Amino acid sequence: MAKAGAILMGESPGRKVKDKLARYGVTAGGIFVLVTLILIFFYLLYVILPIFSSVKVTPLQQFATSFNNQTAEIRVGDNNNHLFRLAEDGSLSAISLGRSSAGEVLDTADLLGDVASVGRTLPADRLYALGGKQGEVVIAKPVLSKFRGENTLSLDFPLGDERLLLDPKGQPIVSLAASVRGQQGIILGLTADGRARALLFSEKSNVLGGKSHDWQSSSFAISGLPEAVEDIVVTPDARTAYVLAADKLYVVAFGSRSGWVREVVEVEEPGSKAQQLALLSGANSLLISHSDQSLSQWFEIRKDGKRTMVRTRDFAIGDSPVIDLIPEHTRKGFFALQQDGQLSAFYTTVKGAIYREPVFDHELPQQIVISPHADRLVAQNGNEWQVYNVKNPHPEIGFASLWQKIWYEGYPEPDYVWQSTSASDEFEPKLSLVPLVFGTLKAALYGLVFAVPLALAGAIYTAYFMSSRMRGIVKPTIELMEALPTVILGFLAGIWLAPIVESHLVGMVALVVMFPLGMLLAGIGWSQLPGNWRSRIPSGFHVLLLIPAIILIAYGCFSLSPWLEQTWFAGDVRTYLSDEWGIGYDQRNALVVGIAMGIAVVPTIFSIAEDAIFSVPGHLTSGSLALGATHWQTLTRVVLLTASPGIFSAIMMGLGRAVGETMIVLMATGNTPIMDWNILEGMRTLSATIAIEMPESEVGSSHYRVMFLAAFVLFVFTFLFNTVAELVRQRLREKYSSL
Repeated sequence: MAKAGAILMGESPGRKVKDKLARYGVTAGGIFVLVTLILIFFYLLYVILPIFSSVKVTPLQQFATSFNNQTAEIRVGDNNNHLFRLAEDGSLSAISLGRSSAGEVLDTADLLGDVASVGRTLPADRLYALGGKQGEVVIAKPVLSKFRGENTLSLDFPLGDERLLLDPKGQPIVSLAASVRGQQGIILGLTADGRARALLFSEKSNVLGGKSHDWQSSSFAISGLPEAVEDIVVTPDARTAYVLAADKLYVVAFGSRSGWVREVVEVEEPGSKAQQLALLSGANSLLISHSDQSLSQWFEIRKDGKRTMVRTRDFAIGDSPVIDLIPEHTRKGFFALQQDGQLSAFYTTVKGAIYREPVFDHELPQQIVISPHADRLVAQNGNEWQVYNVKNPHPEIGFASLWQKIWYEGYPEPDYVWQSTSASDEFEPKLSLVPLVFGTLKAALYGLVFAVPLALAGAIYTAYFMSSRMRGIVKPTIELMEALPTVILGFLAGIWLAPIVESHLVGMVALVVMFPLGMLLAGIGWSQLPGNWRSRIPSGFHVLLLIPAIILIAYGCFSLSPWLEQTWFAGDVRTYLSDEWGIGYDQRNALVVGIAMGIAVVPTIFSIAEDAIFSVPGHLTSGSLALGATHWQTLTRVVLLTASPGIFSAIMMGLGRAVGETMIVLMATGNTPIMDWNILEGMRTLSATIAIEMPESEVGSSHYRVMFLAAFVLFVFTFLFNTVAELVRQRLREKYSSL
């Protein structure tokens, strides 16, 4: 009897064990979730932090050579295992950089015996240009090969002939710049008597459209340039040359058989003097060093219908002037050697120096170059050589490039831009996260604009007015909608809904107006019916009468849409918006996303808000009604105020759900990273960008790590919204637990 009594009292021996196991299981599950979130957080940081690491330049090796002539130019080979040294007498030597054979001369070759000048070429071209004393020019590319253990240095002449005649009068070429890339080549030189001559090359095409590996050339003079020139560079597209003379920058444009000075730009202020030019990778930006310890970046933009050079950026270099500029081969970064021996590194999209150390405070090098992969610096002083290891894997990433406006090459003004990839290796990455964050918030906002009124209104009616029997049907049905895969919603939004919105845009706008107006008129009409008619509808089932009204309103708006568009907008509302209001239209836009995402978010907001409203203690409602308040007054002044923390929690949970949504914004938007609140244009979100670009990004690259940074920002957003919502919800439960 005692045992049976204990069982009846709920004290069975296995009950306590089961309770403990359940409690421990729930606790362990919660701890596991927290640990998982913490591990995800720190793993994201582990991948992200290297992009903010500092640049390191450390000595690697040094060696000596025994040349008797002066060095004119040095270049590092592609694999960092050798370098090329061009002497002022026109001889070229290949020097080993191997650990055991550093400084060993592998082979030599002669480019030109009677040298008047050593020309400027782009590092990425890997060419040498020499100007002769008889008006000739040599353009050569060194090739070091190894056969049967023997190193052989050979010369490749990309323009066909070993010697090219630049000046028919035979004057020495005292200043020279050249570039050969793809199917075009350009040589620009100044003669001893102050004339400017140019040679343009283009590769011939055969009848079938292929290349014949023969060149057609044109030679001509250029007028308008001063006789005294300080520096000269040419672009690899053979269309532009920049000439620095008398503190002015002369922009020379080339046609097929002529060249002319297109623009003359003042590049100096009183008291300063321009000293050196350098083209950054891609030859779209020009660096100019100045005697007043300043360094500026220039590039062309379209202004007032024409192209013009503008000074877009100044780099802070300290109190010592720049004596040499060392651009990287394929990135928009460069090193600057200063008079006091300080070596500074810059990147055009990052404000300030990313590296600055007095590397050469004892003695300045005569020559300093960077390797093609930007991982070696070689400094030469006489016959003494020093090789430095450079660790600079992510120079393009900084706070400014991620979160501030940047003036990118060719853009008319600074802007937030996301453009992570291009077909060119010399592309300037544009990795601003601002357009992606903006797109994420825009999509979430328009989704909530659609979802919040419907979800809250439905929750209020279901919890307060609807009968228990109908509530038992409606609430589970709406909550079941949350199980609908968002990929299905995104697919339907992009393939089915977007064309409907496009063809019935006027009807959609009319529906926004007519829907609440129709509901109001239906309510007024219902109130005017005789009482015996209204009493036939059971309490809480009145919503069924609105379904036909909703269907008729929607059908009427969509049926009248073509007529309204033809009558008011000349048959094309998109053209009208563009011409009259300057509003663009994309088929997959924020309106489509808002509808689709609203459908996905409605169940979340509805369920939490309905629970909060339904959980309001009955005695509060009964007391309000007993004191003479109407049902509407009780709802607005008692129920909603009491349930407001839960309603806020529902909206915050819906916001977190919308911010983290991926498939809908991936499939129902144009994925264009623009910053415009226009509801008829698209956007690009953080989650969609990760889904699109992560599979294509190179592991360990800056792009790859920025994808993780985007994921981290998204993680913080959703975690913050969900945490705030849960705190409010827990506070609501605690507040009413004792009632």
